[in-house]
Amino acid sequence: MMDKVRVKICFLEHGKGLTPPKQHSDGAAGVDLSAALKDAQSVTLSPLQRTLIPTGFSISLPVGYEAQIRPRSGLALKHGITTLNAPGTIDADYRGEVHVLLINLGDEDFVISRGMRIAQMVVAPVSSVTFDEVEHLDTTKRGTDGFGSTG
Repeated sequence: MMDKVRVKICFLEHGKGLTPPKQHSDGAAGVDLSAALKDAQSVTLSPLQRTLIPTGFSISLPVGYEAQIRPRSGLALKHGITTLNAPGTIDADYRGEVHVLLINLGDEDFVISRGMRIAQMVVAPVSSVTFDEVEHLDTTKRGTDGFGSTG
């Protein structure tokens, strides 16, 4: 079993009272994110409309990790609700509120209300990279063949 990554979370005023992000099973990769709208507020997403939904919290990730914001499969399948810029990346040095950029790719209006689970977040390790400029790259069987070239 892997050690758990410890992430600090700070709930903002409009996020208090919401269910904190957590893994719902031992094998779950992500945690659900809830909409931190005001109690009486809802947001209606018309087909092809996009909007930024607050989660009501900020996080502090350990150096060497990122948080990825991804769609919830059930919302995508049943309603065509997905995230743009997916996966969205939250860097380890970002301290602002986590938001979710949603779009409605379905055929009908979709209503988002406070506490609705709207996306998932996966915390993953990242590599620090340095690029070394060279005149030529090594050759491979695939070479420069691009999109769709492997079947």
